[in-house]
Amino acid sequence: MSARTTEIERNTNETQIAVELNIDGNGTSSIDIGIPFLEHMVDQVARHGMIDIRITAKGDLAIDAHHTVEDVGIAFGQAVSKAVGDKRGINRYGHAYVPLDEALSRVVLDLSGRPDLEYNVAYPRARVGQFDVDLIREFFQGFANHAFATLHIDNLRGRNAHHIAESIFKAFGRALRAAVASDPRLIDSIPSTKGTL
Repeated sequence: MSARTTEIERNTNETQIAVELNIDGNGTSSIDIGIPFLEHMVDQVARHGMIDIRITAKGDLAIDAHHTVEDVGIAFGQAVSKAVGDKRGINRYGHAYVPLDEALSRVVLDLSGRPDLEYNVAYPRARVGQFDVDLIREFFQGFANHAFATLHIDNLRGRNAHHIAESIFKAFGRALRAAVASDPRLIDSIPSTKGTL
């Protein structure tokens, strides 16, 4: 399977976002979105997903981070959807369990064509530094809706909000890596009994 790369631009009255993606990459990233904690989390997706990611974003951060976080998730989902195309030859499914010290999270992903997010995470505090942890759900909702993916995220245990969040993003990267990986036995087929995803 040849390299699967794409570029997406999303421009609204609230945000201007550009994403470059190579899902057959080496895990490199260049992320400038004005929200350091989210930049750190998306870097984890790149590294653990072995995806090359370049994202630049300018948003209405003077209001709050909501629009930027959600729209980065949307644009990232659009880029993944475009990069996998008709999904011919991919595994389609991926899952990962990732611990980070006391925290343990599980992410299960299906590039099903049916957007859905099941997000079962309870944080012990509302913020990591200045970052509102409620926005993590918004990132993944935007991704699921625009990658046309069924996404289950469960934090199984954890006491530290940073550890919980980071274990989720690492597990997401690894689940995504498995889902988009090519299977030589499927090279000429779409992984669905319907013949389309």
